[in-house]
Amino acid sequence: MIRIIIADDHPMVRLGLEDIFEDEEDIEVKDEAENGRELLAKVREQKFDVVLMDLSMPGISGLDLLKQLKSEKPKLPVLVVTMHAEQRYAMRALKAGASGYLTKGAPPDEILAAVRKLAAGGKYASSSIAEALIRRIDENKLPHELLSDREFQVLSLIASGMTVSEVAFKLSLSVNTISTYRTRLLEKMDMDNNAQLTQYAITNGLVDTP
Repeated sequence: MIRIIIADDHPMVRLGLEDIFEDEEDIEVKDEAENGRELLAKVREQKFDVVLMDLSMPGISGLDLLKQLKSEKPKLPVLVVTMHAEQRYAMRALKAGASGYLTKGAPPDEILAAVRKLAAGGKYASSSIAEALIRRIDENKLPHELLSDREFQVLSLIASGMTVSEVAFKLSLSVNTISTYRTRLLEKMDMDNNAQLTQYAITNGLVDTP
């Protein structure tokens, strides 16, 4: 039996994922969590075979949560199931320790296949992720790929329309710290202002657009 825990801050999303596994004889939804701290507490107390987690939950940011989870439970496979498009976070999530990455629009059969593959010790990559990995072998890195995870997170939030103060509040960091990250990412990307960052992010699919 594959024992899984579903971590997402939206009850309806958790319920929808649970419905996918309800009639599967080899998969059991053993528990659920609504934020990162709760997820960490439960994986410390119980044994799971696969974690399904969103990247956008209250408290610990998605990539930081993933790194901490893999630091404490390095052999526990994690399938990221998130609203963020693959080109936005997939590579970083896989680099941080995820064994698979899917968007919430993935069909149930694909989610089931991914869970079974991870439970068997494998990794799961959609066709678009596989193609992106192949392209990266031959292409030079794009400017945003040179950023640290925190710098990339600040870029995404600024490009989504947040002010430096709002970003600081969301990430529980000081305004001065966020300003420093902003300065660094502008230098690395050879840009001058937020408008250029926003246009770049939209062009490269790094922010969600209506």
